[in-house]
Amino acid sequence: MRVALFPTCVNDAVHPATAIATVTVLERLGVQVDFPYEQTCCGQPQYNTGYRRETEPLVRRMAEAFDGYEYVVAPSGSCVAMVRDNYPRLGARAAAEGRGNGLAEQASSLAGRVHEFTEFLVDVMGVTDVGAYFPYTVTYHASCHGLRTLGLGDRPRRLLEAVEGLELIELPGVEECCGFGGTFAIKNPDVSAAMGADKIRNAESTGARVLCGADNSCLLHLNGMLRRQGSDLRPLHLADILASTRTEPLR
Repeated sequence: MRVALFPTCVNDAVHPATAIATVTVLERLGVQVDFPYEQTCCGQPQYNTGYRRETEPLVRRMAEAFDGYEYVVAPSGSCVAMVRDNYPRLGARAAAEGRGNGLAEQASSLAGRVHEFTEFLVDVMGVTDVGAYFPYTVTYHASCHGLRTLGLGDRPRRLLEAVEGLELIELPGVEECCGFGGTFAIKNPDVSAAMGADKIRNAESTGARVLCGADNSCLLHLNGMLRRQGSDLRPLHLADILASTRTEPLR
């Protein structure tokens, strides 16, 4: 099994510990993970802002970087959704316009091999108990891309429920958007902040110590608001929880 890590820009630049945690869990399960240094941004910010043609070189670069790997794993439903849902569209559009030089084939090939972290564990590896220990109360926020585009369903919850010592508390309004939405938060800051405030209010109502998610972009948005409010609620990526095997103080 040839497996490559696609950490995504947010994790690489802001939350590298999550990328490390992803590898830690996979290696604990006996998976050898490679990291192709040629990879770069998947192009989601450009594509979402309307720069379709400017995204195409990034699609090609990603396809070339991960060529030959049976599985590509990313701890981000957002970026996986970009590759799986939008890459084939980009390739097909370029081909229809008489451009692309094989871009459609490259895009479709990569799209079929990219997996979000939790679905790789549950669907490909066939595991929910990864040997984690995390003695805290946790509530889970389902990010929009994972929930709606990828259809992750109960995979993240099944993984959390199998963690020793963890108490999972249901989040009211779990299917509601947190307000980040990438460029949406930049173009509509007031609406984004209001949606984030609703999400935080619901999370704090659970009394949980940790707000867990499978996308650090959403958690980054919520963490900024929590810190400004002086809240003790700690946002944490699911991979960081699954990598934990001993009692450590939350910081």
